[in-house]
Formats: sequence, C-alpha cells, structure tokens
Amino acid sequence: MKTATLETAVELANKVGYVFVSTADANNWPHVAVARTMALKEPGRIEVNEWFCPGTMSNLQTNSHVSVVVWDAKTDTGYQLLGDMEHVIDIGMIDGYTPDMKSKFLLPQIKSQLIIRVNKVTDFKRAPHTDVEE
Repeated sequence: MKTATLETAVELANKVGYVFVSTADANNWPHVAVARTMALKEPGRIEVNEWFCPGTMSNLQTNSHVSVVVWDAKTDTGYQLLGDMEHVIDIGMIDGYTPDMKSKFLLPQIKSQLIIRVNKVTDFKRAPHTDVEE
C-alpha cells in the first residue's frame, strides 16, 4: 500500500464530503453505510467518524474486513481502500435527547470512530480500470 495514494484518497474524501463504508456479516451479506469524514490516523491507518447504524456495527463484530470508497462523480476519480477494522471508539451518544427522537429509535444512537488498517488501495471509477494496486 502506497502512503502517497492513501493521502490522496483522504484529500479527495475531504473534498467530496463523504465516503461509503462497506461491511459484511458472518454470512457474507453486504451492507453499505455513508460517512461524512475520513482522516489519516497514522501511516497505513484511517479513521472514519459517523453515526453508524446497528447493522454496520454488528457486522464489524463478526467480520473485520472493510471497504471504504471515495469517489468524485464529476471527475470520475476515486479510490477503494481495503482493510481491517482495528478499533471502534464511541465518541458520542444520544438516547432520547428529545422526546421525538426517543420515540423513533429503539436503540441509543452512537457516534463511532472506526480505526481501519488499510492493506490495499485501488482505483475506483466508471471508466475502465484495474483492481491491481499500482
């Protein structure tokens, strides 16, 4: 995994303002979530912060493999980051913050920080491309 390519992917994520986080459960059923922020944690690791749904968090308890996609549709430039979730840190929680929210959600809403060790970065675009890391 090239550090410069990972840094470029993080810069693109900050420019477009979202990333897609794909996980799968123990039976390999996929699930996709969207997050607003991604940052370089340290060399080879990223952090993704969001109010992830219980499906994403449940998947990560049984299957640590993660795909994070950042893509700019206007320029058809993007990256897929393949890796493993190393840590989950709870950074916020809302449980009935307002009476309206309490009636909508059966579980507390938790903002989590995923620390992901990136093993491979490939191109992601509509145009022809390869999944081989350059």
